[in-house]
Amino acid sequence: MNEYSEECIYTFLKNQGQLFDQPVAESYGEAEAFLEDCMAVVVDSITEVREYLDQSGMDVEGMSKAELEEASEVFLLPNGQYLIVEG
Repeated sequence: MNEYSEECIYTFLKNQGQLFDQPVAESYGEAEAFLEDCMAVVVDSITEVREYLDQSGMDVEGMSKAELEEASEVFLLPNGQYLIVEG
């Protein structure tokens, strides 16, 4: 079981609309459970985002840093880390 920081859970809860048409979580607890269920990953840099998405089968060749940050499954956290949620 992963442990997600408060800022990670609140960031996902606030911004889940970038990935999903309908909310998947209405509360802090639901957001935390959803992140655990889908095995969301927190990484430290955009380089790690690129590596993770590449290993997951996404074609990231030639994508700029800005394009990676704008991917719907990538959430920039206030502390500079990235949350990756595969929908």
